[in-house]
Amino acid sequence: MEWRDQGALLSVRRHGETSAIIEVFTAEHGRHAGVVRGGASRKVAPILQPGAQLDVTWRARLDEHLGAFKVEPVKSRAAAVMGDRMAMAGLNAITGLLGFSLPERENHPLLYQRTMTLLDLLGNSEAWPLAYLRWELALLDELGFGLDLTKCAVTGALDDLAYVSPRTGRAVSAEAAGEWADRMLPLPESLLGHGMGELGDVSEGLKTTGYFLANRLAAQLGGNQLPQARQRLVDRIARHSAID
Repeated sequence: MEWRDQGALLSVRRHGETSAIIEVFTAEHGRHAGVVRGGASRKVAPILQPGAQLDVTWRARLDEHLGAFKVEPVKSRAAAVMGDRMAMAGLNAITGLLGFSLPERENHPLLYQRTMTLLDLLGNSEAWPLAYLRWELALLDELGFGLDLTKCAVTGALDDLAYVSPRTGRAVSAEAAGEWADRMLPLPESLLGHGMGELGDVSEGLKTTGYFLANRLAAQLGGNQLPQARQRLVDRIARHSAID
């Protein structure tokens, strides 16, 4: 068995004395793992940085085997995030959530393209926190836990949408929420595709996407906790929004 693809490195761990096992989110083969011979060497190890874009060739005797990767660097994203702690936190959250949530070897072409665009924004554009929030929405939708924020679930109104029902994942207007408002999740402008993506607004939106990531997605995966890397990003965005 052999195929060639391109993708972003999600994780790397040492394997034996000289090799490494990597996970890559690829364009056509989804999240895929394999051994890189010599992956711990001085020549190859610097290439294997999370977020790096790689050209990979995978080989195995049988499809169900772990197999081995031959890797060639395409783009390093380390330089863009190295001096920016929040961008680094964003990179770790993205790779952590993908490794946590994606079924192995399942193709997700639309999410792949959205992820590559987001990774390229890190450290290069002030718009990336807003793009990250919308990426979490896309991740939920891709995995079957999408939110319906188009209209009020109670009245059908298109305006005055202010909350998300934690039970249904649907939008609720301020009027319809009434005395139940304190039990609802926030629906800031950023989640509706409006506004300028201020960090405070993004921070509010992450409370809502985080609820469904933890209580729907993670619960479906056996109740495991979300990667700590996501919480570190959420905390950092909240701190920066308070300063701004």
